[in-house]
Amino acid sequence: MAMQCGIVGLPNVGKSTLFNAVSSAKAQSANFPFCTIEPNVGTITVPDIRMNKLAALVNPLSLVPTNIEIVDIAGLVKGASKGDGLGNQFLGNIRNTNAILHVLRCFDDDNIIHVDGSVNPVRDKEIIDTELQLKDLESLEKNISKVFKQAKTGDKDASKMLEVCEAFQAHLLKGKNARTLEMEPEKRFFIKDLNLLTDKPVLYVCNVDPESVNNGNAYVEAVKTAIAGENAGLILISAAIEAEIADLESFEDRQMFLLEMGLEKSGVEKLIHAAYKLLNYITYFTVGVKEVRAWTITEGTKAPGAAGEIHSDFEKGFIRAEVIAYEDYIHYGSEAACREVGKLRVEGKEYTVKDGDCMHFRFNV
Repeated sequence: MAMQCGIVGLPNVGKSTLFNAVSSAKAQSANFPFCTIEPNVGTITVPDIRMNKLAALVNPLSLVPTNIEIVDIAGLVKGASKGDGLGNQFLGNIRNTNAILHVLRCFDDDNIIHVDGSVNPVRDKEIIDTELQLKDLESLEKNISKVFKQAKTGDKDASKMLEVCEAFQAHLLKGKNARTLEMEPEKRFFIKDLNLLTDKPVLYVCNVDPESVNNGNAYVEAVKTAIAGENAGLILISAAIEAEIADLESFEDRQMFLLEMGLEKSGVEKLIHAAYKLLNYITYFTVGVKEVRAWTITEGTKAPGAAGEIHSDFEKGFIRAEVIAYEDYIHYGSEAACREVGKLRVEGKEYTVKDGDCMHFRFNV
């Protein structure tokens, strides 16, 4: 499953610095607005110690982790929904992402210019929210105009679509994001193809000074209050720290640096785990002498759907799945040992895959 997250935020909040630190790509980074003009795309390898432990048991020829694609999207200003700044480009790029990583500046530094002259993460959040809401209202208005005529002819689906669109329109006109509107899933399905920007899951990334990365600061507390009730994620990251970690060559050096800073995990790890939780993603593994590989699926996926992540033929011709829980695989040390003690299970089409499952699929096409 290809996971794509868009990093957004006002100019000079640390967005591109964070992107450079956490991804394999290197965006230009400078102390002026609109440094990132084209969306930069990079990948983050998802860290998962379970994979390394499985590999230690089977000694595979290759290790294939799963990745997250990160898109660094051009900075936004007031009026972006009307095309000001790089607005139209920004809004077009964000529409294609699965989730939004909204970077907020939560640190003071007189040497780094803020586009609005002062540090206020709540104000910054509201500026971007407003521009996204205005763009969503534009999309809804166009769709309402189209389905209104169809609904008048007695088209039941058009009538349901009109009802849902008008509910979202009223909600957005109150200055609220689409994701905060409570609605039955079957009704919400009607606006899926509109791909509303404010309906996307959002993770607020508070970019703090190094001294505040563990416990936060007053700016972070203000953000927490502002997003209460949004059902959004929030993490603290110091882009300055992440930039230093990215420059270190070895895993051991990075671990030592984290220890010296009093950190258990890097910001990259925190970001990835928070993004997975936000999108209800889990990981299963295929384990063999050729490769140990991680696969990302949505929580609640049945075995045939999980098989389809490997190849569509696996899903079409699904017969059964052979499953070993990760803990059992580690405890008994091999697939053969798990089979001997009855820890290898044969599951059918209705089996719901669990995080950490080690799986083989049997299929026929």
